[in-house]
Amino acid sequence: MNHENYSADYIRDILRSVKTIALIGASSNEVRPSYFVLKYLLDKGYDVTPVNPGLAGQDILGRRVYATLKDIPHAVDMVDIFRSSSAAAAIIDEALSLPVLPKVIWMQLNVRNDEAAARAEALGIKVVMNRCPKMEYGKLSGEWGWVGGNSGLISSRRPRLHESGKVQSLGLGLKR
Repeated sequence: MNHENYSADYIRDILRSVKTIALIGASSNEVRPSYFVLKYLLDKGYDVTPVNPGLAGQDILGRRVYATLKDIPHAVDMVDIFRSSSAAAAIIDEALSLPVLPKVIWMQLNVRNDEAAARAEALGIKVVMNRCPKMEYGKLSGEWGWVGGNSGLISSRRPRLHESGKVQSLGLGLKR
């Protein structure tokens, strides 16, 4: 896998296929990126579980916070890592030891660990590094253009609203 350039289809497939996400490094601070990514993904209909040992047992946006991945009482489709590149290896190793493996390991902007990514990919897990699912969703849905961003995509399709009627979805039948 080329971890420098992900195709729009690769990212779209991931964002369409996952339903449950563990957000590692979640913050209760409303100005932290992990907080607004958590809020955004919840608004898009994903079932997001925050993970932060310092906040375990508390709630963020109505979601129970867990100390570790293994503490989450249900399987997750995607592990979204808001930690340093060096911390990512241990998180990925923990994900690889879960009874049900996630489909996707996603490392946020500036987070990259090629060795750990290779271990996950060897088990058939899709990996994304140095990307933000909120930003990628926005690019694919057309929201990115609302703030003057260039999604790199050209389409004649009319944007579709999310079923909540508030924000755009990825279109093409994304159901939550």
